[in-house]
Amino acid sequence: MDFRFGLGYDSHRLAEGLPLVLGGVNIPSDRGCVAHSDGDAVIHALCDALLGAASLQDIGTHFPDTDPQYKNMDSTILLGKTVELLEQKQWHVNHVDLTIVLEKPKLSAYKSLMQSTLAEIMHVSPDRVSVKAKTNEKMGFVGRGEGVVVMAAATLIQK
Repeated sequence: MDFRFGLGYDSHRLAEGLPLVLGGVNIPSDRGCVAHSDGDAVIHALCDALLGAASLQDIGTHFPDTDPQYKNMDSTILLGKTVELLEQKQWHVNHVDLTIVLEKPKLSAYKSLMQSTLAEIMHVSPDRVSVKAKTNEKMGFVGRGEGVVVMAAATLIQK
């Protein structure tokens, strides 16, 4: 067996009047992510961690924000396509660990739904997906409510 580890990171500015989608879940909020796709920073960071672990470059290589076909795209589709790329190389998700840094809204009520949504797309059980939410204690652009940051770690296994 072969194991691999990858890291991912994403950040997005927040703006009024846009939907907030994180981990494939619509979160009630007056502000959402400014982005070419739906702005799901959780899935974008996760895709980068998965692609990096498999040495398949990054999300921008496979789904460039200059391509009109990805305009306003549901990022769960991007995650599904990423998992297909992994499976073509015989890689399977072993575990993912996600940290979302967002001042508000609070995400505790949505973490388990994110966990199950992401697990289903990646063909793993929910106990293979960890979702954590933090604030930035009112410091920096995240603390001022101007943006969201997500860090992702992923391990893959090849049998």
